[in-house]
Amino acid sequence: MTEIQATMAGSVWKIIAENGKTVTSGEDIAIMESMKMEIPITSTADGVLKEWKVAEGDFVDEGDTIAIID
Repeated sequence: MTEIQATMAGSVWKIIAENGKTVTSGEDIAIMESMKMEIPITSTADGVLKEWKVAEGDFVDEGDTIAIID
C-alpha cells in the first residue's frame, strides 16, 4: 500500500484517475491549484488506485494523504 501525499498546500482542482484504475509510477492522477498555478500530482508506485481521501475542491496541506494505491 502506498499513500500519495500533497506536495504543497492548495486545492484539489481535478481528479484524473478513478478508483479501481491501474496506474503506473509517474502517471498523473490529479491536478492541484495553488496561487493560480496548476500542479500535477503523480503516482509514486505501480498499482491500483484504491481510495481517494479528497474530493475536487477540497483544500489540503502539504503532506496530507490524498490517495491510496495498492
